[in-house]
Amino acid sequence: MVSHAAKLHHYVPQGYLRGFAAGKNQIRVTPLDSNRSPFTASVKKVAAQTHFHTVAGAKEPDGFEKILSAVEGDAIGIIRRMEKGEFPLPEEDRTALSFYFALQAVRGPDTRKTIETLRAKLIRVEVGAGGRKNLKTWIKRNLGFEPTQEQEQLIWEEATQPGGPQLTFPVSVHIDHMVSTAEYLTKYLLTRPWCLVRFDRRSLITCDAPVSLIRNPNDDSWMGVGVGFGTAWGISVPISRKLGLLMSDPTVMINHLEAQDPKLQEIRDLVVSGRADRTEAGTTAMERLFNEHTAESAREYVYCHPDDAQFIPSELHEPTLINADIGGLFDAEFDGQPWFGEAQAAP
Repeated sequence: MVSHAAKLHHYVPQGYLRGFAAGKNQIRVTPLDSNRSPFTASVKKVAAQTHFHTVAGAKEPDGFEKILSAVEGDAIGIIRRMEKGEFPLPEEDRTALSFYFALQAVRGPDTRKTIETLRAKLIRVEVGAGGRKNLKTWIKRNLGFEPTQEQEQLIWEEATQPGGPQLTFPVSVHIDHMVSTAEYLTKYLLTRPWCLVRFDRRSLITCDAPVSLIRNPNDDSWMGVGVGFGTAWGISVPISRKLGLLMSDPTVMINHLEAQDPKLQEIRDLVVSGRADRTEAGTTAMERLFNEHTAESAREYVYCHPDDAQFIPSELHEPTLINADIGGLFDAEFDGQPWFGEAQAAP
């Protein structure tokens, strides 16, 4: 008999969370929602949603979850070896871990929600700027049916409401986006010098989005320019409560070279091979660097060992369920008139 029982899919791997857990895999959970109190739970029950990766109608609906488990298993194995002292890593393991961290950066519910939010705003402007009289043409072209007047009005109201229409992307779309984006981002992790920081008396926390982008401290905060994988001064990942990975800015090694300088490839080979990597002892300043950026990148929850609550920053932001947004003309009001040209007759 085929089981139809609900199945939890983790967007932060259990094997990773165990690096922050106490005996019997208990981990402290601190909600960003200031109205909720911290609690302790099993790693099996956190950072997970029911059927998060299930592709309905597929021959093997949970096939991607099995693929993820294999990727995670390999990465956790590498991390355990790092905990025992293996570092720098062989290039093959370094590449595998880079992909794992890139995947972790884009696999959470916040990424799915962000895609839906941005797409809804784009549709809102497309419909609203096209004008009410052009809506029938838009519906036939994009939705593939001849609408009634009632359907037209309903779609107009839903599409042009603040934030745009309520969209739910298929799981398969999120999976495709996740994998392709992770493959693209991997190079930005692989080609950075890595610093493995080992802590003794102090500890690291983690969260539901544990890959943090660190802005260059010399950037003017008033500029309001976002930081990305290619422009970040550093990328931090708490690997376990006593081990952190800081991927530093590679441009300091190449900013004096011309684009065609053959030394660029030599430096890249040096970095990718791990010969530019180093290990250092954790300090109070380094602990704060990691933990403050981890807390800042969290979406809904911060996690830590039950004995490490004192390392959680005292001020936490409220839940942030999307990691990017657009405003300006995307929030404009529409009066039904087309922004450009005359209304087009439906074919």
